[in-house]
Amino acid sequence: MFKKILIANRGEIAVRIIRAARELGIQTVAVYSEADRNALHTLIADEAVCIGPAKATESYLNMHQIISAAVTLGAEAIHPGFGFLSENSKFANLCEEVGVKFIGPSALVMDTMGDKINARAQMLAANVPVIPGSDGEVYDATQALEVAQKIGYPVMLKASAGGGGKGIRKVNSQDELLPNFSSAQAEAQAAFGNGAMYMERVIYPARHIEVQILADEFGHVVHLGERDCSLQRNNQKVLEEAPSIAIGQSLRAEIGAAAVAAAKHVGYENAGTIEFLLDEASGKFYFMEMNTRIQVEHPVTEFVTGVDIVKNQIKIAAGEALGFTQDDIKIKGHAIECRINAENPKFNFAPSPGKITDLYLPSGGVGLRVDSAMYQGYTIPPYYDSMIAKVIVHGENRFEALMKMQRALFELEVEGVHTNAEFQLDLISDRHVIAGDYDTAFLGEVFLPDYLKKED
Repeated sequence: MFKKILIANRGEIAVRIIRAARELGIQTVAVYSEADRNALHTLIADEAVCIGPAKATESYLNMHQIISAAVTLGAEAIHPGFGFLSENSKFANLCEEVGVKFIGPSALVMDTMGDKINARAQMLAANVPVIPGSDGEVYDATQALEVAQKIGYPVMLKASAGGGGKGIRKVNSQDELLPNFSSAQAEAQAAFGNGAMYMERVIYPARHIEVQILADEFGHVVHLGERDCSLQRNNQKVLEEAPSIAIGQSLRAEIGAAAVAAAKHVGYENAGTIEFLLDEASGKFYFMEMNTRIQVEHPVTEFVTGVDIVKNQIKIAAGEALGFTQDDIKIKGHAIECRINAENPKFNFAPSPGKITDLYLPSGGVGLRVDSAMYQGYTIPPYYDSMIAKVIVHGENRFEALMKMQRALFELEVEGVHTNAEFQLDLISDRHVIAGDYDTAFLGEVFLPDYLKKED
């Protein structure tokens, strides 16, 4: 086992990893930007080192500064968390070159599954269902028109090298295609330095279902059930739950087996997530993409399985075999996660950085967890993602989990900045959500219009 690891991230995920490492008896090194000098992860780590100015490109995305810190302070491994450098194959290669273990998959697998075209080809070879789409990358509008005519409208435009909701557009007709293609391609170029696009048929209505997998270096792969991530705004997840109310035992086994087959086919190692779209009308599911890192919503899976995913990431990277098989994984109860962001829903969810003047995080009772890096007096910087906490609950059944989340959100108090806590409370209390009657279009097309109308 490692004696010391460096966490190449910030915020609640850095805190989460530090706590897991400490429980494994591992020393930790936190890195921070000048804006994060007093951030919680710097205060609870064994060591902390500044790696640059507030701007992410000069700090948390500065590969050489991070690796230099790891080597100088004797860290044997680097955990990238999510975002920033977590899916950067160049960074993974640099770690290998200096003899520091990257806690994640290999750079080769990361490149294979990070590119939507390559990933699609691999899934076809693994007999995993894929969404009908372009055979390769699409570079111009003329080519896009030809592909759309072939697969039929509506189509989804996606950045080939992208993720996180960037470079994505839904196109309903030929008239909409050209302007949307241009804007999506420009966004992809700006975000990823690659303007290549990919096109696929829109599965609608659909559920966004993802399957958590763990794989060790000895070829053992297990899945930890699925998460329903269909409640999204602008392709960004807002609330997640496990298991999905839309999936029964037989489909759960089928989609889980597909995820395991996908991971085995590409020689995957460590934690990863296979994302699918589920066509509720037909009951068919289709591979969408793979996230080669820990996910924001991993706690709901931890609650329903009892498996600590972050600890297992570290153990796998240290060369340990998985300590359990697929037969050992049992889904118990129901878990829900609400992402709490420093933003103002009344003003188009504008970010709301600033000083936290008063804070109460809900606690007490079985099955309640808050992952956060907030503390009273902490100043939320304006330079990074607006997520400041995750409220996660677990109940014996879905109704108990819903009631527990309502209670937790009602108790949550964050003063000094705007948050989306009341928005989340209204969402979790909506009759459609309570009934489980929602899909990927629900939040944007049904809930938000009514919600904003009430706010006016």
